[in-house]
Amino acid sequence: MKMTRPLGLVVACVLALSSFFTHAESRKSFNVCWTLYAGWMPWGYTSTSGIIDKWAKKYGIEIKVTQLNDYVESINQYTAGQFDGCTMTNMDALTIPAAGGVDTTVLLPGSFSEGNDGVVVKGKGKTLADLKGMSINLPELSVSHYLLIRGLEHAGLAEKDVRIVNTSDADIVAAFSTSGVKAAVAWNPQLSAINAV
Repeated sequence: MKMTRPLGLVVACVLALSSFFTHAESRKSFNVCWTLYAGWMPWGYTSTSGIIDKWAKKYGIEIKVTQLNDYVESINQYTAGQFDGCTMTNMDALTIPAAGGVDTTVLLPGSFSEGNDGVVVKGKGKTLADLKGMSINLPELSVSHYLLIRGLEHAGLAEKDVRIVNTSDADIVAAFSTSGVKAAVAWNPQLSAINAV
């Protein structure tokens, strides 16, 4: 039987998660959070379809999968110990949790971006160089922030040449829909929604 890519990701997630939990000491309950990003949506599927419950039952444990609406806040809650696991980029795992003294293990690479992140500027024919002097909405201190800085460098600009407006990933589409926001950095599925505006 040929497996579709999304189903294959879900199976890989479950197998990696079950492997991790079988080696966990004596814990019987785990709480994992995820946020909207194309590569992490299988976590929602595993939860709603009952796949997580099936594997938890097999290993005699409980796994709660919670969707949160704010990416950076999900990392903050993980760092504060409110979750045992959290979907995040490896770059972000090296910042907030590490700065908070939390040892983090990368359990499963769920995505390599491949076009799932982008800088969007309103207006025809705009380039990264046109960002100079603009306000740019993005989740501050996230991988989107890093993407912007790298893009600015390629355009011969620096972060000091723009104004960062900290905007939650949960609010980025609505913000970009307003006339006052001219540029944003986002990931899918929010990026697709912004491109449709």
